[in-house]
Amino acid sequence: MDKEEILKLYHNMYAAMIRKDRDGLERVLDDSFVLVHMSGMQQSKTEYIESIMNGTLNYFSEQTSDTDITVTGNTAIMTGRSRVNAAVFGGGRHTWPLQLKFELIKINGVWWFAKAEASTY
Repeated sequence: MDKEEILKLYHNMYAAMIRKDRDGLERVLDDSFVLVHMSGMQQSKTEYIESIMNGTLNYFSEQTSDTDITVTGNTAIMTGRSRVNAAVFGGGRHTWPLQLKFELIKINGVWWFAKAEASTY
C-alpha cells in the first residue's frame, strides 16, 4: 500500500510541475522539502515552487522509465527515473534522462517528499 501511495505522489508531483499547479505542489512537498539540483544548488520548498510559477523552471512532459521504493516505517527512499522535457534557468527546451532520489516522511498517515537530489542517468 505505501509503495503505491508513494508512486502516486511521484506522478502527482510531475503533473503539478507541468501544470504549474502551486496547490498540487503544496500537497506533495513537505514544508521541510529541499531540492538539490545537479549543479549542487539547493532550493527550499518555497523557492522551488516559486521557480516553477515564475518560469525559471518550465516542465512540459514526463515519461517514467523506472522507480525503486524502499519503505522503512514512516520513512522511505524513492529513486525515480524519467525522461523529462523541460527548459530550465533560461536554457533551451530539451529532454533529459532525469533521476530524482527522494527522501520521504509519513506524517499522520500521509506521505510527503522531504528531500530530492537530481542527477542524470
